[in-house]
Amino acid sequence: MARSKPISAHVGRLSRSKVAAKRGLFKGKKTGSAAAKPETPAYTEKTVGGKANGGKRLVPTTKASKYYPAEDIRRPKVSRKIAGKTALRSSITPGTVLILLAGQYSGKRVVFLKQLDSGLLLVTGPFKLNGVPLRRVSQAYVIATSTKVELSTVGVPETVNDVYFAKSKASKTTKEGEFFGEGKEKAEFPEEKKSLQKTVDAPVVEAIKKVENLAKYLKTSWGLSKGDRFHELKF
Repeated sequence: MARSKPISAHVGRLSRSKVAAKRGLFKGKKTGSAAAKPETPAYTEKTVGGKANGGKRLVPTTKASKYYPAEDIRRPKVSRKIAGKTALRSSITPGTVLILLAGQYSGKRVVFLKQLDSGLLLVTGPFKLNGVPLRRVSQAYVIATSTKVELSTVGVPETVNDVYFAKSKASKTTKEGEFFGEGKEKAEFPEEKKSLQKTVDAPVVEAIKKVENLAKYLKTSWGLSKGDRFHELKF
């Protein structure tokens, strides 16, 4: 029985593509294999007549086009510059109290510890006073104040670097798993980082306690009120 019944003379009910789909030959297992193409050399040696031609010559197998593209193809500019470390503002020195202007802790006052290799600033709340942990901040998003904490006896461990803040890759969950609520459990904060936070903050807190009202100053958040003239403020 024909797969496509004729509607009229020489006109079938189904198109050629529909008939091919009905046959389903594409579902069959392919047994044939494509013949391996012989590798053609880039140059072919040809014999050239004449006394002054040397007898033989290498001729390219594929002849180069005598035309060139009408429009120039843009190519990326090769830069020979080596990115150096970001220059630190003169107003930011170890122990300077900074005001964060962006991010989760915007408006908080923090203590600057050191500049990392990436050029970012390493700051701490300390966490016990205002809840700000060890963080990396760009100096473009901080205000340096005239208040300073004496950090001559405070040493930051070498383990606190850019690698310390790298996020661990979480295992991927399927859409079906997300629908049933799998993989939504919040990972616990590592105990090593908790102990390191306490180690760094302990001498900073001791230095803050030596200055009267400095702990209260760090606990309070900063913000602008209506009528404040920002250009006249002194920090």
